[in-house]
Amino acid sequence: MDLIALEEIRNLKARYLRSLDLKLWDVFAETLAEDVVADYGSPSGGRPLNFTSRDQVVGYMRGALGDGMTTVHVVHNPELTVDGDTAQGTWCLEDTVVVDEYKLLIRGACYYTDTYGRADGTWRITSTRYQRIYEYMVPFDAMPGFKLTSNMWPKLP
Repeated sequence: MDLIALEEIRNLKARYLRSLDLKLWDVFAETLAEDVVADYGSPSGGRPLNFTSRDQVVGYMRGALGDGMTTVHVVHNPELTVDGDTAQGTWCLEDTVVVDEYKLLIRGACYYTDTYGRADGTWRITSTRYQRIYEYMVPFDAMPGFKLTSNMWPKLP
């Protein structure tokens, strides 16, 4: 068992999510293979999201998760297998999205199914996909007493 590779892949997935949530687009891009295939089930986005390149994924995320959109993605329960310079994994994802501009809270969960490739000693995500287990939206007004007291990315006037 390649324990070093397993730990490198865990770090890769953590960096993918951290850079997405913190809008570190160059770091986010580096977690993805140039020809990454990504399929995200996104009911709140109005449609499934399908991409076939790093530039498509990063471009979409940069545009969709701009000012006024705060996200937190948390994964756990990884199941990883490594075979040389390729690997597969599943992760349980729970995410929260605060859409300040529209006064909405979105929560959901799914299982990611990923593949990874190592080139020149660096692991990258070669494919990623998920189908939602559940997702819900709640207007801020529907939560009596709800008050957003901090937001790293408020919508700018």
